[in-house]
Amino acid sequence: MMGEKGVLKCFLNASSGADIAVVEGVMGLFDGISGKDDFSSTAHVAKVLNAPVILVIDAGKAARSIAAIATGFLHFDKKLRIIGTIINNVAGDKHANFIIEAFADKVKVPIIGIVERNKTITMMERHLGLIPTPELEEKQKRAIFQSAKFVSEQLDLDKIKNLLDMVQRTGPLLPKHLPDGQIKIAVAIDESFNFYYVDNLEALREQKAELIFFSPINDCKLPENIHGVILGGGFPEVMANKLEKNQSMKKSISKVAEKGTPIYGECGGLMYLTRSIRGYKGDEQKKRNMVGLIDADTFIGGKLTLNYTEASSNASIFGKISKVRGHEFHYSRIENIAKDSKFAYVMRRGYGIDNKKDGFMVYNCLASYMHLHFADSRLPKRFIANCIKFTRK
Repeated sequence: MMGEKGVLKCFLNASSGADIAVVEGVMGLFDGISGKDDFSSTAHVAKVLNAPVILVIDAGKAARSIAAIATGFLHFDKKLRIIGTIINNVAGDKHANFIIEAFADKVKVPIIGIVERNKTITMMERHLGLIPTPELEEKQKRAIFQSAKFVSEQLDLDKIKNLLDMVQRTGPLLPKHLPDGQIKIAVAIDESFNFYYVDNLEALREQKAELIFFSPINDCKLPENIHGVILGGGFPEVMANKLEKNQSMKKSISKVAEKGTPIYGECGGLMYLTRSIRGYKGDEQKKRNMVGLIDADTFIGGKLTLNYTEASSNASIFGKISKVRGHEFHYSRIENIAKDSKFAYVMRRGYGIDNKKDGFMVYNCLASYMHLHFADSRLPKRFIANCIKFTRK
């Protein structure tokens, strides 16, 4: 999505001033866009960053075999620097000793943590993963701190630090540039909309935009004197009853849309802009009325759509771009789509909204399932240019 330069810029900006940066891997170490190579995997990112890897292995159903798994990872790609392992989900001291004995003869990197099995630190999940922070109650927040304490006490933090001190540091830091705002962008942030790449928000600020955060659930209307609106990803289906009841906010969004204000919605934002949402937790009949800007409805089903995406942008906020890369991740689908609907994207990879088409275009609004990363500098520049054009009308 970002390209290697985008990964480097993101990392350097985010880790400015830090002694140690922790990069969380996703899926298996070598799992990327295909089975042919490691492109877009955690291993690929580690090599781009020249970063060492600490391998976490689930030992829940094995003992000596864990040493064989670690050995396989160590030899699978010699360009990768695996400097230590954390053994997770260990039953107790006997189980741990079996693994330690197996590692002593076969594995050339140290064990830097053994985390025992503990059902009390299990995190709550739902259809798209962990519960977002804004929804957590105080009891759940305390549980996270207790879990962190439990895990940290079973890691050898001094050994981790010593291993990292021996690693060559990545190159010079890029300067942060956050100029004063001239263009005001309203960005939805609350329990229902909270999936954003921080880099995207920073990229908008670099284009001299001022970001004004608002809540479609709790605020009665959009902020005043804005030049654009962003409705990010999230869980509008979970909070659909509250979103439905906030009639004044829905009217406020429709009003600015009709004036031609640029509005950009991704996934959850797309769903909120349709006529209705139904189907969450099996309630297929009850419809919750949404903004209704898009002449279609949202249904929450049981089938997961998960892809890296690539599309051609033909019009709307971003104009014509031959390659727009992102990802899609949702259980919903858009139904009852008006026959005269217009779409901005033709999908080369991924499914989109309907039959390889994505990005509803209504007024000066673009709403898609595809999540984008603004490491592609054309995207924030063109969005802001569209906002500037709107202000001059």
